[in-house]
Amino acid sequence: MKRSLQCVLSTCDLQVIEGTLTMASTFGAKVSVFVRKYRTGLLIAGCGGLFSVNVLYHVFPEQTYKKVYQAWSKDQPASLSDKLEETFQNVLKDMGIQSPKNYKAFAAFGFHPVGAGVPWLPSGAQVGLPANFNSTPDKMEGITNRVVLINGKQVEWDSSSGAALKEALVFSPEAQRFALAREVAWLQDGSPLLHATVAPTCLVGACAYGVAVKQIFGLYAGSALLRGTVNMLALALGAISYALASDAVNQRLEYRSDRRAASLSRDYAKGGLEFYDKIMSRNRTLRALMGPKGEQMYAPTGNLFPASLLTLKHAPYTSRRDRIANLLKDDKA
Repeated sequence: MKRSLQCVLSTCDLQVIEGTLTMASTFGAKVSVFVRKYRTGLLIAGCGGLFSVNVLYHVFPEQTYKKVYQAWSKDQPASLSDKLEETFQNVLKDMGIQSPKNYKAFAAFGFHPVGAGVPWLPSGAQVGLPANFNSTPDKMEGITNRVVLINGKQVEWDSSSGAALKEALVFSPEAQRFALAREVAWLQDGSPLLHATVAPTCLVGACAYGVAVKQIFGLYAGSALLRGTVNMLALALGAISYALASDAVNQRLEYRSDRRAASLSRDYAKGGLEFYDKIMSRNRTLRALMGPKGEQMYAPTGNLFPASLLTLKHAPYTSRRDRIANLLKDDKA
């Protein structure tokens, strides 16, 4: 009786498994037919979606980027000082910007400028200037009047590490102008749009690779499972390509922005050297203050450690400084 019942259950289990496999195979076949039929449309929609996601906050920088980086004071958005507004306008003039109204400055938190937007679109570009750019060696407003917490402890500006951090956050007018010119150059060259094209390009490459492999080996008439495996492999290669290409393009654009800013004059180039020296000094100080976490984030040189083995989003600060130094040497020669 038990054996008969077990046989009946085993037979039922086999039927369920066979039915599930059949349904999965049928579903997979339908999906495969659908994808082949609408391949071009799906690819265009996917590329458009990836491009839109990467460029969205640059199209509407005031409603997105500015709200994220806006500095606040007493529950109100902090206003930009007249000094920094004048510096910003002078940089636009030095760069020969034809439509300065397309670039708007705002008070940002943090310790160096940030920017987003596409200048020739109606929404224009937004550049955030940090409060420490108001500071001078004699007047530390924008630094000492701020509470900076590291590992839950407030930085004591009178301590040796606090004094080192404070010194690294004070930039000369030349370094400030270089930092602003670098952001403006990055936006003026359409870098956000160029960087946003990387993901769609990698998606097209992954799809082309998958189609080519299946056609070369005649997999369209074969197993759906094998075709699915090829698709997964193609997507994995596309993801790896995106990680490498995205960083490579971003670094290339950063080097180009640095060069444009440093090429404005020798003062701008010298300001670039100081800017990166101060950035690296700040990072070395933070590495010491933050302990083990700082050692994971910052290299002894002051460069940023990559987030993973495959990604190094930003060009190393040492390399960016060296390129500006070489530009100055070539200018002297």
